Amino acid sequence: MEKVVIHATRRTVTGKKVGALRRAGHLPAVIYGHHLDATPILLDLHDATKALHGLTASSLVTIELEGTEHAALVREKQRNYIQGTLLHVDFQAVSLTEKIRAAVLVELTGTAPAIKEFNGIFVHGLSQVEVEALPNDLPERITVDVSGLSSLGDGIYVRDLQVSDKVAILSDPEEMIAIVTSGEIAETEEGEETPSASEPEIIERGKKEEAEE
Repeated sequence: MEKVVIHATRRTVTGKKVGALRRAGHLPAVIYGHHLDATPILLDLHDATKALHGLTASSLVTIELEGTEHAALVREKQRNYIQGTLLHVDFQAVSLTEKIRAAVLVELTGTAPAIKEFNGIFVHGLSQVEVEALPNDLPERITVDVSGLSSLGDGIYVRDLQVSDKVAILSDPEEMIAIVTSGEIAETEEGEETPSASEPEIIERGKKEEAEE
């Protein structure tokens, strides 16, 4: 992946006053983590939006602040969903020589034959898994081909995911990623509550009151 560099300056304005910064085309953010106290920073809204587009929770970025580069992960993006603009970003600085844990998106590709041949229903399970690796070895996403699901009951589980030997998957290997089941079974289970997995890492959220910054 091409190195993503985001230029930042220290930010002294906080609270409700950041609204003026946004109107001037700036994006308030904060960086914290490896040998770095929580530091309010300011980004160019246009440049930062372009740089962050398409990045996942395990995508590594470089924050250039006062001549020093900090490797970081995007831990939270607050967005105004009506206007579609970013409001605030949290970055976690990391050490490139220390393993870290991160949530990695699981992306499904292909078409499961059982859906057409047996009128099956495709049921999604986990959309991301927790992994541990050096920051530069973190996959942006794990792609899974579902074209091998040819019969009802066929599924893909965490144990089936293929990753580099530099990456350790920490999620339960028996957790389901996807499965093809019959429409009748799906209807009987509809409305039943199922135990939820651990709360996923926040990457997107709606508008937050400016006074909370």
